[in-house]
Amino acid sequence: MEVIIRPDAAAASDLVARIIARELRANPHLVLGLATGRTMERVYARLLELHREEGLDFSLCTTFNLDEYVGLAPSDRHSYRHYMNHHLLLQVNVDLRNTHLPDGMASDLDAECLGYERLIKKFNGIDLQLLGLGRAGHIGFNEPLSALHSRTRVKALSPTTLEQNAPLFRDASAMPRRAITMGVGTILESRRCLLLATGKEKAAIVARAVEGPITSMISATALQLHPRCTVIVDESAAGGLEGADYYRWLFDNEPEWEPYR
Repeated sequence: MEVIIRPDAAAASDLVARIIARELRANPHLVLGLATGRTMERVYARLLELHREEGLDFSLCTTFNLDEYVGLAPSDRHSYRHYMNHHLLLQVNVDLRNTHLPDGMASDLDAECLGYERLIKKFNGIDLQLLGLGRAGHIGFNEPLSALHSRTRVKALSPTTLEQNAPLFRDASAMPRRAITMGVGTILESRRCLLLATGKEKAAIVARAVEGPITSMISATALQLHPRCTVIVDESAAGGLEGADYYRWLFDNEPEWEPYR
């Protein structure tokens, strides 16, 4: 795992977008794992700018989203399909047939989860997986006590997650209590992981995820096992990191990051 600290949320999001753009230019057939949430909106806005202003081409790539609420149709404004279409997919030149999310309306949810795993394998796995970090330390909807080898499945949402996401719904009582999510094991099979966290409210959980012990109570700690995981945070979210000075030094001195400085 490597940690990069940027001055603020805008700079952190810009770096994430530029990494995605660089990977996409290097491999137009990139299989890209996508995430949702307020933290990702800056990333997608920047990718749209790169598409419009620099011709960033999405036409040959394939996307897989981490998760979807159970019981919400794709047309529901609270669904993650609606979120992705609104913030990115309908505004770039991606083929919508190559954009995939779990079906939260499936009549057989277990079969849907198995089918999603098979579809990811059909595309030879995910090249670059974008991740956010929930306040419970979860990636995707892998809530506390998610097995580190777990696969795509239905998960009940924790009280912390329900509280965090409820403001996104006009009626908090209408928020689904379950979601389909890629498992921790599914995420760890991605060839590269890129986690973005910003804001002082994330500082404590970022420190536990990055520098704490690996535990199923905080699924993001499993990323410490990944051979190529980059965590990008702003100064506010880095507030609890003991190794912050070292992480800043690495970004300033590692040749790999020269194109981004």
